Amino acid sequence: MADEKKKAAADTSSASKDKKSKNEKKKESFFEGVKKEFRKIIWPTKDRLFRESTAVVVCSVVLGALIALLDAIIKYGVDYLVKL
Repeated sequence: MADEKKKAAADTSSASKDKKSKNEKKKESFFEGVKKEFRKIIWPTKDRLFRESTAVVVCSVVLGALIALLDAIIKYGVDYLVKL
């Protein structure tokens, strides 16, 4: 009876060791994959980043102004219809 308990305890401890080693291997392979992917990244130059950021800001301002203009026109139209 005592021998069976010892064997069962030994089996569970070896199984937990196997799980730890598998998890560690998965973590290592994951981080190796991340490193490989980061090496593939082509980072933009300062000039390109500036140009693209400027384009985004300009487009945002233009679209904001267009939306504000349309909002004012619609408000004026609704106010005119309400006064009738």
